[in-house]
Amino acid sequence: MRRTLFTNVMILDCTGAAPYLGEVLVEGNRITTVAREMNQVSQEGVDVIDGGGATLMPGLIESHAHLSIDDAADLVQIGMIPPEETTLIAVRNARLYLDCGITSCISAASAKPRTDVVIRNAINKGEIPGPRLLAASPWLTVTGGLGDMRTQQMPHMSSMAITLDGPEEFRRMTRELIREGVDIIKLVISGDTFVPHAPSHTTVMSESEIAAAAEVVHAHGKRMSAHCRSANSVKLAVKYGVKVIYHANFADEEAIDLLEANKDWVFISPNIGFTATASYAGEKWFTEQQVQEFGFREELAGAAQGLKELKRRGIRILGGGDYGFFVTPHGENARDLDHLVRYCDFTPMEALLTMTKHGGAAMDLPNELGQIQPGFLADLLLVAGDPLAEPKVLLDRKRVIAVMKNGEFHRRPI
Repeated sequence: MRRTLFTNVMILDCTGAAPYLGEVLVEGNRITTVAREMNQVSQEGVDVIDGGGATLMPGLIESHAHLSIDDAADLVQIGMIPPEETTLIAVRNARLYLDCGITSCISAASAKPRTDVVIRNAINKGEIPGPRLLAASPWLTVTGGLGDMRTQQMPHMSSMAITLDGPEEFRRMTRELIREGVDIIKLVISGDTFVPHAPSHTTVMSESEIAAAAEVVHAHGKRMSAHCRSANSVKLAVKYGVKVIYHANFADEEAIDLLEANKDWVFISPNIGFTATASYAGEKWFTEQQVQEFGFREELAGAAQGLKELKRRGIRILGGGDYGFFVTPHGENARDLDHLVRYCDFTPMEALLTMTKHGGAAMDLPNELGQIQPGFLADLLLVAGDPLAEPKVLLDRKRVIAVMKNGEFHRRPI
């Protein structure tokens, strides 16, 4: 059995406690000892890593991953890439995520029906490097919803969405996708900023369609996630057991009350990276006039206000999200930690827990993932710096000096 001892490290265990100098012993794929003092663990027969005072923390958990898209500028571009090339994109991004210290991902949609499934299986077999992955379906949307790029003149335009109408179509497609091996069915319940005929505050999917998908998902013991910007979409998601709700930026008091009443199992992944970047650092992509026309700053302010209230009520927030688009390229996922601190009044610790402790719970591994504690899986980062004092340190791959997943080094200290 492999035995690795991290010594002389500042342990940021992501339980919420302050960091402390100590040692961590890994045996096989589990953490077996966490010592709050030095020289407490025998070094005989152990691979010793002297951290030199660097920070040892859990691997990051991305709650809204799109491994199979390639920093795309529009949804049609995603749809036009054939399945073979899409698979290669996902292979590259899976390695990149590990390089960046992201050791687990909850997919928020695959560009093709089986891409996530193939990548998950290859990672699990050790055929390719990549994070732990919960594989998702493509978006399931409705005519006129986000991802439906068709027109009367061009009825075959595709994106990363499967367009369905009526409960029977949703029931059939959900069965097919579960048959193919997905872990998550992703629903697009609300509209979105970039859909002129179905903006963010609208709810485009019917309750009967959601109920049909949910019936199949729950019967098979799988899970759902959902794009939910509007207040009513959030309420419907909770009603039908959607575990991870994305965005929720127009949640009203009734929706927040419902989330609070179900906070033992539901999670909010706000994914403010695109909006925050477009609002205040998007000069390469948007003119000031476009920023104002799209209402990015107003949307960010509304999302921030809602997140402050959600946090106050103890609803678990998940970090990361919607990286892989032109404004939010893959590899910058940890930028959301700074966004939560800067715009949403999170403390650095609260922000970090969104991509560690809470992420582990959202992966259905609350007692195994996202913290440094005895018995937990050994997904660990050794960082040259203090992520609490400098959240952006996790964006610098040169300062992520070691990455361990499941007890094995993806990147070993030099």
